[in-house]
Amino acid sequence: MRSLAFEKVCPLVCCLFLYVHLLSSQNYFSHFASASSTTEAEALLKWKASFLNQTSHNNQLTDWIYLPKTTDTNTTNSSNNPKANESPCIWTGISCNAAGSVTNITIASSGIQGMLHEFSFSSFPNLEYLDLSLNKLFDVIPPQISSLSKLLHLDLSNNQFFGRIPPEIGLLRNLTFLYLYKNNLFDTIPKELGNLKSLVHLELNANQLNGSIPTTLGDLHNLKILHLSDNQLSGSIPQNLGNIQSLTVLELDNNQFSGYLPQNICRARSLINFSASSNHLIGPIPKSLKTCTSLFRVRLERNQLTGNISEDFGVYPSLNFIDLSNNQFYGKISPNWGLSPNLTTLRIAGNNLIGSIPAEIGNATQIYALDLSSNGLVGTIPKEFGGLNSMVNLMLDGNELSGRVPSEFKSLTDLEYLNLSANKFNGSIPSFVGDFLKLNYLNLSNNKFSQAIPFQLGKLIHLSQLDLSFNALEGQIPSDISNMQSLKILNISHNNLSGFIPTSMEDMHGLTYVDISYNHLEGPLPNIKAFQAAPPEALQDNKGLCDNSSFLQLCNNESPKKDHKLVLLIIFLVLGAIALLAFIFAFVPKREKKHLEEKNRDDEISFSILKFDGKMMFKEIVRATKDFDPMHCIGQGEQGSVYKATLSSTCTVAVKKLHLLCDDDKNVQKAFLNEIRALTEMRHRNIVKLYGFCSHRQHSFLVYKYLEKGSLARVLSKDEEAKELGWSKRLNIVKGVARALCYMHHDCLKPIVHRDISSKNVLLDAKYRACVSDVGIAKFLNPDSANWTAVAVTYGYIAPELAYTMVVNEKCDVYSFGVVALEIVMGRHPGDLLSSLSSGLSSSSSSSTALPAHPMPVVDVFDQRISPPTHQVAGEVLSLMKIAFACLNSCPRSRPTMKQVSQQFETHQRLHLTKPLRMIKLGELLDFDGLDLAI
Repeated sequence: MRSLAFEKVCPLVCCLFLYVHLLSSQNYFSHFASASSTTEAEALLKWKASFLNQTSHNNQLTDWIYLPKTTDTNTTNSSNNPKANESPCIWTGISCNAAGSVTNITIASSGIQGMLHEFSFSSFPNLEYLDLSLNKLFDVIPPQISSLSKLLHLDLSNNQFFGRIPPEIGLLRNLTFLYLYKNNLFDTIPKELGNLKSLVHLELNANQLNGSIPTTLGDLHNLKILHLSDNQLSGSIPQNLGNIQSLTVLELDNNQFSGYLPQNICRARSLINFSASSNHLIGPIPKSLKTCTSLFRVRLERNQLTGNISEDFGVYPSLNFIDLSNNQFYGKISPNWGLSPNLTTLRIAGNNLIGSIPAEIGNATQIYALDLSSNGLVGTIPKEFGGLNSMVNLMLDGNELSGRVPSEFKSLTDLEYLNLSANKFNGSIPSFVGDFLKLNYLNLSNNKFSQAIPFQLGKLIHLSQLDLSFNALEGQIPSDISNMQSLKILNISHNNLSGFIPTSMEDMHGLTYVDISYNHLEGPLPNIKAFQAAPPEALQDNKGLCDNSSFLQLCNNESPKKDHKLVLLIIFLVLGAIALLAFIFAFVPKREKKHLEEKNRDDEISFSILKFDGKMMFKEIVRATKDFDPMHCIGQGEQGSVYKATLSSTCTVAVKKLHLLCDDDKNVQKAFLNEIRALTEMRHRNIVKLYGFCSHRQHSFLVYKYLEKGSLARVLSKDEEAKELGWSKRLNIVKGVARALCYMHHDCLKPIVHRDISSKNVLLDAKYRACVSDVGIAKFLNPDSANWTAVAVTYGYIAPELAYTMVVNEKCDVYSFGVVALEIVMGRHPGDLLSSLSSGLSSSSSSSTALPAHPMPVVDVFDQRISPPTHQVAGEVLSLMKIAFACLNSCPRSRPTMKQVSQQFETHQRLHLTKPLRMIKLGELLDFDGLDLAI
């Protein structure tokens, strides 16, 4: 009974106790919340007091005031101060939970200027959202930020924070959004960020971060957006980033990344936006990108990526933007680009593309910008382009396109930028170009356009730049051109224009630059600054331009009636002279006339200049070099001197003036010219483009594409420039030369032996890409026709068998390549090293005999002006040296072919180092039986 009674009473007692407890706990929670709010309010006010712009009108936190509750009747209370006794939860940018504790601080764009040193992070135990972006906060990010244990969202972007990212941020395990972009943060990315397993957005772009990407970021399996662009990050892109299957946006552009793209970067086919432009990336496109149908935006321009562009990219139904410009892609443009219905921008400029433009691109009717410039495209512009009605920017310049501009082009009325320069377009300039009323840039220069300039161009009232130079235009300058009131730059030089310059052009006060040189223009210059301040070279070689205040002849301002007798006399004398010459010519014996014709032909052996009129180009090159003045000379060699010739604002070429022309034998001359014509058709990214050959009684020269860095020999001879050649760049140079020789020996219809591979004949472009020059001409440039090989090879690079056989073949090039490869590693010619290693560089090394025990450490051979290679690069450099020593074998049959050499490089062979680099001796690299030997 007692037990039963207790069981009946106990619940009542327990309920009563619980009720009393709840009443008391409400007062406790209220007190706790009040205390918490007070602490948080005081912390915020203390931080606010540290701002540097307390009185600034930009500071929007004027309601951040807190008056604690008081019972003193003399103290201001809520009756006369509406802010009294209130928590910070109603302040600008502050939110709280039900208990009155701050959970959200969002004061973006509030104009505050200060630091975080006075921000008491520990006072906000419940803070989940902190957004201080778009202010003027500076100094370092305090490590105490790790106290915000419940933080989900941190945005400190668009401020002036500097210093390193505190590794303590890695303790914020609940963080899902981390934005630190657009600050001045430097040092490396902390590997501790890999602990933020809940992270969805990580944006560190637009800082000064350096070092490599920590591989721990590959463990962030929930990550969707990773922005690291616009920093100074280097090293390779971690392959394990491809493990992040949720990744949709990856931006790595404008850094210094090298190596290869991650193979599985789009394994999950969720990647939408991928940008890695403006780095030093090499190698092919990963297969996962080819099948990545989710792609919407891709930027890979300005790298050194390679591969056949028609095979490495697939069909992307969602693609909107892709830029592959300024890489080393080759092959033909795939018609698959026309299967991207949403494509608005396609840029593949500055590669090594060949073939014609596929008509299927016309199916991508949303294209806004198309840039296929600076390639080797041939054929005509597809008429299907007429259906690209959304086209605004079209760049096809720097190719070998020909034919007429298709009439279907007339539908492209939204064009604002049109560049068809440096091609082989012919016929007249279409009059419908004048209907492109939105056009602000038009460049049709360096083509074969003829007939008159269409007067309809005068309707282009928004045009700011017009370039029609280097064509065959004739007739007068249309007066309608003066309607182009927005025109700033006008270049109509190197044509056959005649007559007077329209006086209406004096109304073109916005014109700042003109070039009317090399025409047949006459009469006075318009009285506007563009003409009056024009330099002599912009007006030269015309029929009779005059001006009363410039270097031109003075204009005759007298009335024509006063000197009509003089004019009639001049006309009479000229007609008489013409009649006399005609009479003399009619009675010249046929034999003498034939002799004259043959002599004239001898004066001009060949004018074969790609994209240009040869005779005109001869004059232009002589003018540009000031008749080959030494001041324009950029290099000298056994065969000739090289000059830099700037032909126009967009065209610079290298001109090799030959010391001696080929043999007097007409058959030799014919063979030489046939060889030149064949070489102008050669296209390889690692062979300097030969535009053609000019020969005259005065000069004979070859015209090449100009490469900015000059010869490898010159760069290695300059300490400061050699220091710019890091090991990755040097490896790429060697690989480039190997690819060129492999192409010449094995991929040409008729194998080509270079005969003169040396560091002087390896040229470097602005990105230090190697291009072999003087391909296929060495055998013709020896004055001793009985023995073309005697001096065809530069001393120090000659294969030893030439000393006794005089037979030149591909293996001679292989030997010379080996010398150049070692020269790149050593930073100087390896002559002394070759002498000391001569016993090891023989065919006996392939036998079972022991390796030569050369005691020199390999690090002592390296170029001492740069730090020794490390990690994988060290293995690649040692592999390169093994290949080079194999090429230097004294027995030609024991040397590898250039195809074998190139394949070794393309398969990324590298030695696995089992001991420190400083302990490896040269003798260990003289085994030629393979490259998989661990050392």
